Order: sequence, then C-alpha cells, then structure tokens
Amino acid sequence: MERITAWLHEKNPDLDGPIGTGEDLIEARLIDSMDFLEFIDLLEDLTGDNIDLQDVTIDDFRTLDRVRERFLTKQR
Repeated sequence: MERITAWLHEKNPDLDGPIGTGEDLIEARLIDSMDFLEFIDLLEDLTGDNIDLQDVTIDDFRTLDRVRERFLTKQR
C-alpha cells in the first residue's frame, strides 16, 4: 500500500496527511480520469497480473480498502 499512497500523494501534492483506507478516492478527486490508466498500470506492476477492465468495476478502485481486497490479496 505504501507505493499506492506515495503515488496518490505524488499526484496530489497539496494533500496533507495520510489517506484514510475507507476514503472515497474518486469522490475526493485523488484519482481522476486522466490518472486512472496510470493507476491501473501501477496496480498491475505491484501484482504482476494484468487487470482486465471487463472484469472490474469503478467500485474496485474507490477506496484503499477495496483496492487491497480486490487486487492485493492472494485470494483473488
């Protein structure tokens, strides 16, 4: 999760403090449409797996908790 939060802070330099794991990243505009494909590339790099956009929904990227559950656990 450290690389993900570092990436979010890099994309949002005005962001102070930690990002809550339940915070809605899209509603808070921490991930926008311009950065979305780059975020997917980051997740693919971290997991070593390709993410098929037909197998996911926007909710899979909404919070850090959901990202962890959907992409970073071995039970995928």
